[in-house]
Amino acid sequence: MNPEQFLKEYETSDLEHTIGMIAEDAVYWFSDGTHHVGKQEVEAAFRHNFESIQDEKYSLHDVKWILQTEDAAVCIFRFAWSGIVRGEPASGEGRGTAVLKREGDSWRMAHEHLSKGEHSANLG
Repeated sequence: MNPEQFLKEYETSDLEHTIGMIAEDAVYWFSDGTHHVGKQEVEAAFRHNFESIQDEKYSLHDVKWILQTEDAAVCIFRFAWSGIVRGEPASGEGRGTAVLKREGDSWRMAHEHLSKGEHSANLG
């Protein structure tokens, strides 16, 4: 699997599979200002979001790969989500950075940084 395939699988997988794609020493920064260090904290945050947002839809677009080597890959992207929170429709969007690292024959998500705001994936 290459980094592009990994990211697509990460975006579209169910919760349990996605958690399996996260590195043990991962660091996540979410657009709400929270941070989660280590797979256990990231997993807890994912499970909380999964329980809090019913019928969630999450998508990535405008993905721009800015580094790819045999052992690491970094991309920037736009993200959007929607779902039902406390019985009401809710949604959000923003920009993100993903850092992937190779572990043996597999890729793992080492870092994800989500923030509010615009970015242009057209970097020239």
